[in-house]
Amino acid sequence: MNHPAPETGFQSAQTEHAGVAENALDASLQPSTRRLAAIASVLAALALVVLNTSITNTALPTIAQSLEVTPALSIWVLTANQAALLIALLPCAALGESFGFRKVFRWGVGAFLAGTLMCVLAPTLNWLIAARLLQGLGGAVVMALAVALLRQVVPSHQLGAAIGWNALVVALASAAGPALGAAILAVAEWPWLFSVLLPFGLLVILASGAIPVVEGTNRKADLLSMALNAGVLGSLVIAAGVITDRPALTAALLTISAIQLVLLVKRERQKEAPLIPLDLLRSNSFRISVIASVLSFTGQTAGLVALPFYLHHNLGQGILETGLLMLPWPLTVALFARVMGHLSGRCSTALLCCVGGVCLATGLTGAALWPLQANLLMLVPLTMLCGLGFSLFNVANNRNMFLAAPISRSGAAGGMQGTARLLGQTAGAVIMTLLFKVLPAGSAPQFALCVGASLNLFAALVSAQQPMTKAIS
Repeated sequence: MNHPAPETGFQSAQTEHAGVAENALDASLQPSTRRLAAIASVLAALALVVLNTSITNTALPTIAQSLEVTPALSIWVLTANQAALLIALLPCAALGESFGFRKVFRWGVGAFLAGTLMCVLAPTLNWLIAARLLQGLGGAVVMALAVALLRQVVPSHQLGAAIGWNALVVALASAAGPALGAAILAVAEWPWLFSVLLPFGLLVILASGAIPVVEGTNRKADLLSMALNAGVLGSLVIAAGVITDRPALTAALLTISAIQLVLLVKRERQKEAPLIPLDLLRSNSFRISVIASVLSFTGQTAGLVALPFYLHHNLGQGILETGLLMLPWPLTVALFARVMGHLSGRCSTALLCCVGGVCLATGLTGAALWPLQANLLMLVPLTMLCGLGFSLFNVANNRNMFLAAPISRSGAAGGMQGTARLLGQTAGAVIMTLLFKVLPAGSAPQFALCVGASLNLFAALVSAQQPMTKAIS
């Protein structure tokens, strides 16, 4: 029999599956050094996954030259990793709930390290793409289960702070990745980009022993549902890659994806714990958070992709100057992440998300319309406003998403949260591709910034549908 859909967010997370909740809270009372080791292992694994993506972006031209392939083919080094992440998030969340979060987390870190070692040894592009796929599968486990694991270690009233730590690590790793990659490439060959991750990954494996053991449900994996999920999202990723050059193939892939999605929903809707968390999506609070997340990440990605083009092509800035002018955005996210984590436990989610969305939209609009040619440094407070708005929106929205789910379904909530993020990022990149295709190169970046602002305003309006009640701290 299906569980009733959680409708009251925090209350359902406290009342449903009380036995699991008590185990998780008991785990939070373990000695502080063990608790800190558990938290550190989860956050360090997340940092490795994010660094792996950001340092590889920097190295693509070098990798293409070293392996003697075209720049277009080298993009598959990125695409393979992103596709594996997107396809595997929900299945990895389901495996975590079934076999236990700690066990699957350690499997995931092990797969990530195996893929990283393959990257170090890769003699050809095909080998490297296969290694990046394996890295993506391992990374999907970490991304899907990170907050679920933290939820087992910290009391529920500290969940906002834990999500703040999560956002802090992601922002710092994203900001540090390009600089770290450039520094390594200045003194070593590109395989060292991956070699430096290996010892830290081994430390994560050792520290993960401090994570409390909570038994899984022992549900059997539904391989057909996982295959349909891979078909739905894999078709979308490929369609996004060929949308400007092969419209007929894009339409066919989107049709195939839609058909598989219908089949998957029909197969999963009667299950107690479906792969696609339909049980959670029946909750108005959870559903609003997911929709708002997709919209916000779409708008943010469009802005992050458009801004370097605007600085470089329209304002004549070099690569170094462009990087420095972009840096205040992720640094502001990192600076305010913990503050926002505490704030999200004390203020209404709807209010925080609305204010965050408006701040991000205002920053993007200012970057597009302000006469930066006369005063380029004005971009710094505008990008800081973007970072502040995104931090405020993201932490509050994610906290609400997890509190709208029972503790036993934290893995599914994490998988859905990661899927929403990656779908938004993919959609943002597709929007940029289409705008560059249909608009003059000089006007496309500014128009994209305005589109990103509009999407974040829309995300704020969607978030306003959440009840304006004070969060329970």
